Amino acid sequence: QVQLVESGGGLVQPGASLRLSCAASGPSFSSYTMAWFRQAPGKEREFVAGISRFGGSTSYADSVKGRFTISRDNAKNMVYLQMNSLKPEDTAVYYCARDQIPFRTSPRSTTYEYWGRGTQVTVSS
Repeated sequence: QVQLVESGGGLVQPGASLRLSCAASGPSFSSYTMAWFRQAPGKEREFVAGISRFGGSTSYADSVKGRFTISRDNAKNMVYLQMNSLKPEDTAVYYCARDQIPFRTSPRSTTYEYWGRGTQVTVSS
């Protein structure tokens, strides 16, 4: 059974940094593309960043390029999202997601099968 558990969210001031973590259980973690999504109040869930199986390729939403960095540690079954220069518009619940299809070469999927419960990130002065 696959489970994804996010952590690391919190309340920070604009310009601050946070590092989100996602702990994944279940087999063959390194076989799957992983991603971070976010959902702000009243808005649809949106893609933030994706990473290929071994971390060689990444993909980012335009709104976070240059500020956020996704990474993974397959030995620990972990995915991370380093968020720098945070803005109030980054306020959202952040979700970790696992691809449905194994062995995908792209860092971004159109079909994510497993989701965590999310961690709240609030950027406010």
